[in-house]
Amino acid sequence: MTGPAPLARRLGTTDAVVIGLGSMLGAGVFSVFAPAAQAAGAGLLLGLLLAGAVAYANATASAQLAAQYPTSGGTYVYGRERLGPWWGFVAGWGFVVGKTASCAAMALTFAAYVAPSGWERPAAVAAVVVLTAVSCRGITRTARLTRVVVVVVLVALVVVVASALVGGAPRWSRLDLTLGLADGWYGVLQSAGLLFFAFAGYARIATLGEEVRDPRRTIPRAVHIALAVTVLVYGTVAVTLLSVLGPDRLAASATPLTTAVQAGGWTWAVPVVSVGAAAAALGALLSLLAGVGRTSLAMARHDDLPRWLDAVDPRHQVPLRAEIALAVVVCALVLIVDLRGVIGFSSFGVLVYYLVANLAAFTQGPQDRRTPRGLQVAGALGCVVLVATLPLSSVAAGTAVLAAGVVYRLWRTRARARPQP
Repeated sequence: MTGPAPLARRLGTTDAVVIGLGSMLGAGVFSVFAPAAQAAGAGLLLGLLLAGAVAYANATASAQLAAQYPTSGGTYVYGRERLGPWWGFVAGWGFVVGKTASCAAMALTFAAYVAPSGWERPAAVAAVVVLTAVSCRGITRTARLTRVVVVVVLVALVVVVASALVGGAPRWSRLDLTLGLADGWYGVLQSAGLLFFAFAGYARIATLGEEVRDPRRTIPRAVHIALAVTVLVYGTVAVTLLSVLGPDRLAASATPLTTAVQAGGWTWAVPVVSVGAAAAALGALLSLLAGVGRTSLAMARHDDLPRWLDAVDPRHQVPLRAEIALAVVVCALVLIVDLRGVIGFSSFGVLVYYLVANLAAFTQGPQDRRTPRGLQVAGALGCVVLVATLPLSSVAAGTAVLAAGVVYRLWRTRARARPQP
């Protein structure tokens, strides 16, 4: 009896970095700075540093684990191997439900920028269907398309920064961090929780571990490079928006990057920003579909999701059934959910996922360690703190769905333990 069909190792370091950038430089960079400014004012810069620090701790844990366990599934696999099946399930379930919600959010963000009024949801469904078809054609096609998307997004961000700084009369006094601490550190922590949502794409590299060449070397390098580039880009954009718009105007804008371009007088560049935002959402959606599909594949292999999801297409060597099932669920969400309502829910699931990653990395032996254990302790505490800053409704919904998954697994475990007639 043969085991599950393996996925093909086709990705090098550049491809893995591009997929990570496509996930992190997503729609969040076009929208997350407004609510972060509302929470902390200029203190969002401290929130950005804190979110980046937590992301770095999580990234090192993920990279360290992915090098030891270079297979699809990410922290679902790591949790199972290092902590036990239940920990793995909690991580995998948190990732699948949280990132499925993120898929819906990215599709709706794309549609908000390009679809005529009243056609946003059909356009979002169309985006999910088309990108699922691309992903099902193979991971190398996913990497190629993501590379194009990343270039488009970076061009749009360069235009925003150039127009705002050249014509927007920046005032550097608006970067006074003490103004953001007037209401205490809670606002800074809340902004960090919001900004972390935009960072969380580096997990996509680890979930593709079965398709990366020389994973022990490639995955850690790709994670660190992608995260460093993202922190640099986000920091540049944040400083630009605060210096040109100020905290209050930034917090009040629904489309802060467009507002910054208009402040700089480059009205011709507004469509460029819209195209960049649409491309960012598509890039994140494409990477999310690939990552969630492969985590679902890993969970199905261990019977934590229905076993029929573990099929790998023999031609393109992708988890075809898992990706199609994911697309169906995302399309259903797109038709019924509100864009703002899914972001906090997604953050809850992702932070639970990284909490397990840090705990799993803490147990690794000296031969597999790349960083001190203290970094994993800091990462785990950071995840807990950021969860605590989420809206109560998001925490309640996330807890309910997590509990539903636990009940499902208990039922499946007991069903398997019953003697067969």
